[in-house]
Amino acid sequence: MGFFGLFNRKKDNELTPEQEKQSREELEAGLEKTKSGLFSKLARAVAGRTTVDAEVLDNLEEVLITSDVGVETTVKIIESIEKRVARDKYMNAAELQGILRDEIARLMEEAEGSDDAFGLDAREGEPYVVMVVGVNGAGKTTTIGKLAAQLTRAGKKVYIGAADTFRAAAIDQLAVWAERAGATMIRQEMGSDPASVAFDTLKSAVANKADVVLIDTAGRLHNKVGLMNELTKIRNVMAKVIPSAPHEVMLVLDGSTGQNAFEQAKQFTQATHVTSLAITKLDGTAKGGVVIGISDRFHIPVRYIGIGEGIDHLRRFDRREFVNALFGDGKD
Repeated sequence: MGFFGLFNRKKDNELTPEQEKQSREELEAGLEKTKSGLFSKLARAVAGRTTVDAEVLDNLEEVLITSDVGVETTVKIIESIEKRVARDKYMNAAELQGILRDEIARLMEEAEGSDDAFGLDAREGEPYVVMVVGVNGAGKTTTIGKLAAQLTRAGKKVYIGAADTFRAAAIDQLAVWAERAGATMIRQEMGSDPASVAFDTLKSAVANKADVVLIDTAGRLHNKVGLMNELTKIRNVMAKVIPSAPHEVMLVLDGSTGQNAFEQAKQFTQATHVTSLAITKLDGTAKGGVVIGISDRFHIPVRYIGIGEGIDHLRRFDRREFVNALFGDGKD
């Protein structure tokens, strides 16, 4: 049972036309700031130009970097477009939007292709355990709450472990979300050993035949060694209850922080084996290009994106939908 298999929902291609339209409009609205920022920059990059020449490519490079796509990914995109220009000899600057769309879709497809290499399957009868990591303020607690609500609505029995024991506010906030979601939360006193909370949560989840366990962890980016030791201890303790746990380590990143999200991803991927990403707060920022760069650079599948406050605004990420929302579906 893979993580997406936890949801009993129709596939996108089984949605009614009205549902598809609503879903598409919600995503486009959530990414509007990124789209408008990117396209205004693109328009300036090709203003007065008829062909894609060196100056246009220089301008495009600046557009992508200032849109938080990241330097490494931008270089890949520019090099690929240069090859297309050399091959096609003459390329109209007006075609640049479609070309850029194709190259970004291709890059994200390559990153998504690594999806099967990450994550494990839970054995039948065991809870599926997701350890959620990320810095304070990234939207980690809210993401756990929304995910728990979606899972319980899909008929799953969900347990939440409040292993961020360093902030009373985090535990209290998680308790509110757990109650709202209809999930069971296991907590201890503030300052308790996080690994002890994780252990108790898994023991209780197994005893009560839970389907999913979501473990919150402390979001302090203290020195990397301290972070690594803490997360490793939590993993080792959980494995005493369920040997294959955690089945998923989900890193929550705040998309509105742009390049800082790259640094957070670097820190956490060095500290523990991250298997998936959730990128939040994309609706309030023009920095949505960070999704493209992080997906490409770290080759870790993006599971969820946050495009609003509502429970349904935590969306399962689909690269095709994402690219289409930014650039159109290429059928025009």
